This record gives sequence, structure tokens and C-alpha cells, in this order.
Amino acid sequence: MLEAMELLDKVAKKVLFVAKEGKLIAAITDGDVRRWILKKGNLDAKVKCIANYNPKFAYEKDRDKAKDLLKQYSVEALPIVDIEMHIISVIFWNDKEIRNKSKLNVPVVIMAGGLGTRLYPYTKILPKPLIPIGEIPIAEHIINRFHTFGCNNFFLIVNHKKNMIKAYFNEIEKDYAINYIDENIPLGTGGGLSLLKGKIDTSFILSNCDIIIDEDYEKIYRFHKKEKNLITMVCSLKSIKIPYGVIDISENGEIESMKEKPEISFFTNTGVYVVESKVIEELEENTEIGFPDIIERYRKTSEKIGVYPIGENAWMDMGQLDEMEEMRKRLE
Repeated sequence: MLEAMELLDKVAKKVLFVAKEGKLIAAITDGDVRRWILKKGNLDAKVKCIANYNPKFAYEKDRDKAKDLLKQYSVEALPIVDIEMHIISVIFWNDKEIRNKSKLNVPVVIMAGGLGTRLYPYTKILPKPLIPIGEIPIAEHIINRFHTFGCNNFFLIVNHKKNMIKAYFNEIEKDYAINYIDENIPLGTGGGLSLLKGKIDTSFILSNCDIIIDEDYEKIYRFHKKEKNLITMVCSLKSIKIPYGVIDISENGEIESMKEKPEISFFTNTGVYVVESKVIEELEENTEIGFPDIIERYRKTSEKIGVYPIGENAWMDMGQLDEMEEMRKRLE
């Protein structure tokens, strides 16, 4: 209890939450401590004797109702949890939201060796991973996003203008590790993983170097492990409005139906995956192959390949010049 009191003073939020492996178990407030002292007078008590094991909380889907729930429950703070009761964040009366510090800490592999021909003339001077989006290059944006979720070990598979990439990241201050994997001949978006044999023996995240996913990476990883997938592909919803009237023609050449400027919605591959290390070990060395081809190969052998769907606005892609400008506006 004395340690809890010390923490209550330190955070100055009047409430602490008890968690086991990140899952909400109980709450303890300054009022709980005060009532215990006045009733029992025992300063050697354990938190389990004082805590409320039926704390108020809100599920992530009800986050927008948090302010009303704070008032309804008459509590100082409300933890936001996922369906498995992992604490995602805590919302307070003053609208401040404190997100839980993630401890994902899985290796992240970034394919950073491509020529970036779609972004010419930028890539005539710079390798694609170093193209600036605001004040820092795209690769650093990607790394920073993963680092926020607790990832500290990064593998950059480099080829085109690789010395520029190494020079940049060797110069900046960072509290994470970068391992450079030299791809001496182009091996595609999948073949370069064969260069990681003996270097990664756990689940890892694979990302292209020109996209950012504005999602909870820890939640994606937990989904992958829960479903026991070999590979989980992060897929974004995409909606395209066709600016013409679309005509369906029947077999006898007559108009079967007409749709005026229809909207087509579908899911597309973002270029981010959670992958088991088995994929690395089973790759042929020095063989060019795209990662979607690797997925198709495993799918045909009935390995479990999963999909994690995200909203259209959660995917930022700079593969084209106009998309790069849109990403720059959003990140700035």
C-alpha cells in the first residue's frame, strides 16, 4: 500500500490500475487508501486487500462515449480496453488520454533496396528510403512508428545507394539498433529475406519502405499469434468511384444493367506483414521472388495465411508522386 501511495503522489492522477500481463485486473484510488487507513490503520497492507476488483472501464469501440461514462460512473479516470481486457489507454476528466506504453519488441524487417523508379526524379539523387517527408526521411518515419510500440531491433535490406542509407542512420542519434543486410543482386520483395537466415528466429514484422500504417501494431501482432497464422497480411479497404456510367452487356448484345458512376470497394495489400521465421529458413538463397509469390506458394500448400483488415485512412503510401504529397500533408 505504501508503494501505491508513493505512485499515486508521483502520477498525481488519484487512481492506479492493477494489470497482469497488460490485462486490467483492478483499480485503487486515493479514496480507497484513505478509507483503509481510517478503518484499519494498517500501513503494511497489500494492494490486494484494498483494490477494487470490479473496476469501471470502456471497450475500445465505445471510446467516443468515455466522457459520458466518466460522469455516469463518477470516476476520475476510465481505462480503455480491447476485447481481451488489455489496457489500450486511460482517459481523464480533462480529456487527456494517456496511451499504454507498448512492449511489442519484435524484429522489424524493412525492404529498403528498391530503385524507386515510380518516384523519379527524386530517386535520381536519393534512395527511396531517404526521400524526406517533412523534416525526416520516410524510412525514419516508419522506424519511429514501430519504435513507439516498443520495437528496438530493425533490419534494413539495402541495395540501391546503400551507402547513403547507412551514412544517414549512422549519423543520427537513436535508441534502437539497425542491422544492415547487403543485397548484392536484386532479389525482389521476398527473396532478400533469405539473407536473414540465422539472424531471426522469432516472429517478425515485414514492411515495405514507402508506406506507413496508422494502426496499433501490437494489436496486429496479437491477432497474428492468436490465429496461429504463418503469415498475416495487413490489408486496407479501398474505395474507387468510377466517373462514368457503367454498362453491363448480356450474351445477346443487349443492355443488361446500367450503373451511373458506381463506387467499387475492395481490400488491397498494404505491404506490411507479420511473418513466422520458418519462412526465412525455407527460402532458396540468391533467388529472386516477390513476397506475394511466397504467400501464394504457402497458400497452395494449405498453410494458414491470414488477413488483418484496416480502414482506408489508416494506410499512407508514397509509391506515387501524388500519394507522396498526400502523405506529406498528413504527417506534417
